[in-house]
Amino acid sequence: MLGGDALAASPLKQYSVRDFFRNPEQSGFQISPNGRYISFMQPWKGRMNIFVRTVGSDAAPLRITSEDARDISGYFWKGDDHILFAKDFGGDENFHVVSVGRDGKGLKDLTPYPKVRAQIVDDLEDNKDEILVSHNKRDPEVFDVYRVNVKSGAEKLVAKNPGNIQGWITDHDGKVRAATTSDGVNTSLLYRATESAPFKTVLTTSFKDSVDPLFFTFDNKKLYVSSNLGRDKKAIVILDPETAKEEELLYENPEVDVEGLAYSRKRKVLTEISYTTWKTQYKFLDAQSEALHKTLQEKLPGYEVITQSHTKDESTWIVAAYNDRTQGSRYLFDSKSGALTKLAEINPAIAEQDMAEMKPVQYKARDGLLINGYLTLPLGKDPKNLPVIVNPHGGPWVRDVWGYNPEVQLLANRGYAVLQMNYRGSTGYGRQFWEASFKQWGKTMQDDITDSVQWLVKQGIADPKRVAIYGGSYGGYATLAGVAFTPDLYAAAVDYVGVSNMFTFMKTIPPYWKPFLDQMYEMVGDPVKDKELLTAVSPALHTDRIKTPLFVAQGANDPRVNKAESDQIVENLRKRGVPVEYMVKDNEGHGFHNEENRFDFYTAMEGFLSKHLTPQ
Repeated sequence: MLGGDALAASPLKQYSVRDFFRNPEQSGFQISPNGRYISFMQPWKGRMNIFVRTVGSDAAPLRITSEDARDISGYFWKGDDHILFAKDFGGDENFHVVSVGRDGKGLKDLTPYPKVRAQIVDDLEDNKDEILVSHNKRDPEVFDVYRVNVKSGAEKLVAKNPGNIQGWITDHDGKVRAATTSDGVNTSLLYRATESAPFKTVLTTSFKDSVDPLFFTFDNKKLYVSSNLGRDKKAIVILDPETAKEEELLYENPEVDVEGLAYSRKRKVLTEISYTTWKTQYKFLDAQSEALHKTLQEKLPGYEVITQSHTKDESTWIVAAYNDRTQGSRYLFDSKSGALTKLAEINPAIAEQDMAEMKPVQYKARDGLLINGYLTLPLGKDPKNLPVIVNPHGGPWVRDVWGYNPEVQLLANRGYAVLQMNYRGSTGYGRQFWEASFKQWGKTMQDDITDSVQWLVKQGIADPKRVAIYGGSYGGYATLAGVAFTPDLYAAAVDYVGVSNMFTFMKTIPPYWKPFLDQMYEMVGDPVKDKELLTAVSPALHTDRIKTPLFVAQGANDPRVNKAESDQIVENLRKRGVPVEYMVKDNEGHGFHNEENRFDFYTAMEGFLSKHLTPQ
């Protein structure tokens, strides 16, 4: 699986940290429903803001937002005259929904409540004035649903949360007809035939069982769901919400979970099912969608092609083309004429041919469990005896995927091999693989990471004296666990917003996570019943074992991993004289969002790794 030419014919060009992590020149392209306007994001005062231009016009684009504290991370069109976007404050993750006119006028915060987190439930595509929003203003632990006018901001309660609802599902008419609940360990599906009827519980399962509603059938009577009931891997099925019985299996895959299902709102047909093996795969359900994909693939060979936005009549599309070596370009495609027009290259500063391939790999953990991962080898180097960065993902209940990753490419550009692994507990590989991680933080989950190092050494790829570990969030925990519990394995370590103490971590989670505490106790450990276990796997309680040079980075406003998690590691190590560098950003949360902070972090990380690994 490591085939291919890893050697470059010419000397490797080294790109700057700024080249990898600066904001895109233009990104986030979308087309208005009527096809007359294209919106995109572009830097203004160093922050990503929304611009709008008229299709076919030479007039300069109009900037319609003026955010100068943080980038706008996402937005969408509400009809042809309004755009909605989300913003938080200093990384606190208390997102507000903001409306602005296409002409930049009428800016209005639709959820102007301090310390309240809001999110879109339904954009009500066929209603030009209203959306459905959920927020936790009434009770910090739960989210109610409101119908909100995007012009006036007037809101009306549509569904009050009794205290245990975690998700709301609307039908194709925008009516709140289903919901999912959790008591911490059991989850339920609630259903009602009409919005005026009371909800009734139709199915209750353990949280280990997954019945995830995707959307209603086009007659608003049944539900498409991703379910693992009675099977190891999630499959797409049709569920009767009156009886909670599966009526039809649409698709399952023997290797991985299947969770993605798309449809055409205009034509009222299912279009494709998506799932991820080593990269995203598609099963087309509709000849028109398959033909569109085939046409785009033929026009853009060598790239993954996805559609990101389209007009209401589905005649014009925004298309993204990318691969593992480039963020790629965005295009406007007219399906009637067949014209494909390039809109922008996301990062023209970096040449695709100078980046390294991300290749799928597999290895077996010490107990025989098969682990999938990705290995990126530096160009221009013989893949033997290399300095290596082991990079476990955050979550932990997510997974790494194939594609362009600026962190990985920076490290490969500096001469490091980079290994990312989907250790046990990573999602997408079925229930058994996920459950194998329960109460295994710092234990078999960590063994999977340790075993990846041994595998690289055995393959001759890694120089055992020049292996570092770097990760964020749970990956930061794994970094600290790596240097605490395998102190001779790593020459350097970088912990980015990582958990260090299981007891303090559990006490400081956001209020809206509290319904999941019992679930966390079962999956990670109960601070009372499993005190011995959590003590044993908390790196902050074993800093006497840490001797590896460490670099720690933390956002002061992080609501998930409190700053105290990093403080206690740093203080304990400095008392013992262990070298530790510490970077805190006062205007950041769980990960650095602002461009200048990314520059600072990756520049410091690059210098730190170079000092301790000395790539040659």
